[in-house]
Amino acid sequence: MPATVGIEQRSVFAANRATGHVALDVAVNDGATRRRRVYEDGSLRVRFPNSPRGTLEAVIVNTAGGMAGGDRFGMALGVGEGASLLAGSAAAEKIYRSNNADTELTLTLAVAAGARLVWLPQETILFDRARLSRHIEIDLAETASLVMAEALVFGRAAMGETVVEGFLADRWRVRRNGRFVFAENTRIEGHVAAALERPAVAAGGIAIATVLIAPAGGAELAAVRAGEPEFVGEVGISAWNGIAVARLCAKDGAALRHDVVTVLAALGVQVPRLWINSDTSRKRQVACCHGGDGGAPSPGAWRQTQPPRSRGPHLRFHSRRGT
Repeated sequence: MPATVGIEQRSVFAANRATGHVALDVAVNDGATRRRRVYEDGSLRVRFPNSPRGTLEAVIVNTAGGMAGGDRFGMALGVGEGASLLAGSAAAEKIYRSNNADTELTLTLAVAAGARLVWLPQETILFDRARLSRHIEIDLAETASLVMAEALVFGRAAMGETVVEGFLADRWRVRRNGRFVFAENTRIEGHVAAALERPAVAAGGIAIATVLIAPAGGAELAAVRAGEPEFVGEVGISAWNGIAVARLCAKDGAALRHDVVTVLAALGVQVPRLWINSDTSRKRQVACCHGGDGGAPSPGAWRQTQPPRSRGPHLRFHSRRGT
């Protein structure tokens, strides 16, 4: 009987897990980038807002409202030869508390010769005792270009949230013309708050991001480093194997977003319009929470919407270059 009960419990748990998958392929047709194939399954959707920039823009929407333990999601984007795509998410993704099972997230990006992909999802927010296992696989043709930013925020500072415990396994693999040019594994397990306090991890920050640029070299390094006076957190960038990787660490999500936008601006990359809309909405919510009805925001609210200019030493580090 106990074994039967255990099987039933696992069956019920699996039946109540959310799944979602989006596969999008775009190609050049009549001189413009157009959708070639769109596949949607489960709670993930992709929408295409009108863009005045002349570039096809795709927005991933999670109708489940977040991700929890045992949920499985996958996104695959393919950009055909000579095409250009700007893609991101409709809102910050939330990874909720899990009693045991991991939230599994897979991202696959393929960019053909002469094509360009800009992948700029909004932040992924991890709640206390969340468990996230994420795999990112990227295949670039020899003449393809990619700019992408992935940000993780451990708890919402404006809401007074703290991530004490949890699990994060983040695996990145990037290939250029079939050759590895970047490979990285990140793992934080157990006492997350204590790990983030370590100087070699986040030095007390709760928001981190990686910006990857390919191809890239000295010009991109110089452009990003020239923006150092504008950074409110810690930012460092390195280049090798024809790519550049910028690392960002900040005290909260607002400061991190400011620095990510600053880095992208230095690279000549415009953020999706939804970033601007959600940032305005976030500032209004914080002002409402801290400033009262119709009143001016309190100093605490102002710190959330306008991060302090003080910062620690400028980070200068890069990831392990193994496979």
